Amino acid sequence: MAEIEKKDDFFEKFAAFFRNIFGKGDSGFAKLVNKLCTREIITYLISGVLTTVVNWLLYYLIIHVILGVESKTNYTADENLKIHIGNTIDWILTVAFAYVVNAYWVFVEKREGFSKEMKKLLKFYGARLLTFLIEEGGMLLFITFLSFNDIIVKVVIAVVVVILNYVFSKLFVFAKKE
Repeated sequence: MAEIEKKDDFFEKFAAFFRNIFGKGDSGFAKLVNKLCTREIITYLISGVLTTVVNWLLYYLIIHVILGVESKTNYTADENLKIHIGNTIDWILTVAFAYVVNAYWVFVEKREGFSKEMKKLLKFYGARLLTFLIEEGGMLLFITFLSFNDIIVKVVIAVVVVILNYVFSKLFVFAKKE
């Protein structure tokens, strides 16, 4: 995949457009806009939405269609087990999708040979494993022990997970070597 030329990239132009409108001056808001309105953050937000949609669709299909668990509160032990097994399968598939989108669209990584790609992939899965454990812990706490609705819990936890995934991807997996 060819490197994306920043000046000709649609998302860089989109970010520049917003920086020109909202990022003028020395106010705290203008500084925040200039810091956050970048091609990388815009494409990460879009890829985060796409990855979340993939995650939720797979979750619904696996848990509610394939495994036949009804969305409610007070799940049986069998239903709780199905939810956690289904969520694990969903996670594995979703992370594979997220890696491709993040590596080649958001952080615009060049392919560096099989061993380097595998190292990045393992780092990506390792970072995502940490956020998966946070997700599973939250689901265990709020669904299994506190009897919250699984869909509501999934939505709230998704916000936390998206933020953490960006931080880990930016600082650990796709960190640019200066």
